[in-house]
Amino acid sequence: VQLQASGGGLVQPGGSLRLSCAASGNIFSISAMGWYRQAPGKERELVAVISKSGSTNYADSVKGRITISRDNAKNTVYLQMNSLKFEDTAVYYCNVNEERWGITRTYWGQGTQVTVSS
Repeated sequence: VQLQASGGGLVQPGGSLRLSCAASGNIFSISAMGWYRQAPGKERELVAVISKSGSTNYADSVKGRITISRDNAKNTVYLQMNSLKFEDTAVYYCNVNEERWGITRTYWGQGTQVTVSS
């Protein structure tokens, strides 16, 4: 399974970005899909996760500003980021869990840079 993330870039505070991450390859069944981020000098942290049925969970720091969604037919997960703040600057990584014969494998995308700067 390969993940291709896109949509990062430079944005001013208060601006918006939409990240996409498409899974491809020999996919059996994808369960949870999520986004994590890692700022310079900090550990990678969860931003948001969405189950196959659409249940979501968000980090407290992004609630109300960021929305995760998915298109199961396209094996794609999205992250709509609004009202961006300086502290949202980080490399954003998507990940998916693939379920195959009772075994769960986790795959990571290559990361896309989001920079919030004036």
